Amino acid sequence: MPRVVVIGGGWAGCAAAQAARQAGAEVTLLERTDMLLGTGLVGGIMRNNGRFTATEEMLALGGGELFRVTDGAARHWNIDFAGHHHAWLYDVTRIEPLVRRALREAGVEVHLLSRVTAVQLARDRIVAVRTEAGQNYPGEAFIDATGTAGPPANCRRYGNGCAMCIYRCPTFGGRIGPAALAGVKEYAALRRGGGRGAISGSCKLHKGSLAPWLVTELEEKGAVTLPLPPDLSGKWELLQRKACQQYALPEYAISIILLDTGPAKLMTPFFPLEILRRIDGLEKARFEDPYAGGIGNSVRFLAMVPRDDALKVEGLANLFCAGERAGPFVGHTEAIVTGTLAGHNAVRLLAGLAPLVLPATLAVGDIIAYTRRQVAGGDGLYQRFTFSGAGYFERMQRLGLYTTDREVIRKRAGDLAGVFSRPLLGRKTPAGAE
Repeated sequence: MPRVVVIGGGWAGCAAAQAARQAGAEVTLLERTDMLLGTGLVGGIMRNNGRFTATEEMLALGGGELFRVTDGAARHWNIDFAGHHHAWLYDVTRIEPLVRRALREAGVEVHLLSRVTAVQLARDRIVAVRTEAGQNYPGEAFIDATGTAGPPANCRRYGNGCAMCIYRCPTFGGRIGPAALAGVKEYAALRRGGGRGAISGSCKLHKGSLAPWLVTELEEKGAVTLPLPPDLSGKWELLQRKACQQYALPEYAISIILLDTGPAKLMTPFFPLEILRRIDGLEKARFEDPYAGGIGNSVRFLAMVPRDDALKVEGLANLFCAGERAGPFVGHTEAIVTGTLAGHNAVRLLAGLAPLVLPATLAVGDIIAYTRRQVAGGDGLYQRFTFSGAGYFERMQRLGLYTTDREVIRKRAGDLAGVFSRPLLGRKTPAGAE
């Protein structure tokens, strides 16, 4: 049976592995750390604004298994906070084992502590990858879902140094992408006013370090807004540096906004600890991720790769990309969408079928094509693309793509309904399955 090898076990890589397996290929997933999901271990926001539409589109297309997992791990449903509506917050402390189980039940072969450091090429095709430990993994198609953050030298050069975030580069080694190893030239996002990349958009506070009344309110409501004293508000320049531009709103410059994702999610890239502790309820606050959350956070969008609208990497015949590797996409939903398409198209390649390009009548198709065009035009290097806010959500509304009507969304899928659930190759039954 042909094999797809996925490098990188964040949301994009997990979605790619799930989709490739669903389409009938044998699948190997390689992750450099000891856990799956990457920033999904500290994120947790789903279905807010246009992400609701995108989630329901993927369910209609048959590619919604991981969305069902996040829905099942939700702590809060349909909550509103500054600039965002009908958000679901999954529990970041529960999600990774649930995703790992879903992949195992699908028959995906998962290898943790497997940092890919070399590729074997045959002309314009990758035929195998090799890990730092010397293990070779051959395959017929490959997916680069290694993300765009790290190693620590980049966080020093473009940020405030290693903040000891969930990427844990000093322990498990910095990110290396197979596309670059194969000779593909990567590109970086730019900051208006100078600089490269973008800083991750939030921190986590240890909930046990917060005032009991604040914990109670946060767990009851899902979101809490704490006004900043006048002398502390107005950090607008900091918000402009965030990867998550959907949260770069005035409300976030004059308030502390906390979300309950298990820990208390602090919606700012970093915040000096001594100043944070001047706020009512946060007098004993302690950062949980990144541990140095008082001074900086991981720098992302430094290593994207050129690709087409089927998510095939330019210059290589059998390599696809997903998540941030495919462009300056922000968010778990965006990673799952691109991962699912990349995994599906990898199997279409093996089956001798034309690649699937999702139509622009669907938000999940429009964002992939629109982002590529914007990046190619240059200005896209300064933008961040997400269903949940900033420029792309405005585009969704302008084009009539945003809706929370599930029936409307199902009708939009048309002939593509269930496309990701259709086997393209013969499948073996997973070990232990009936």
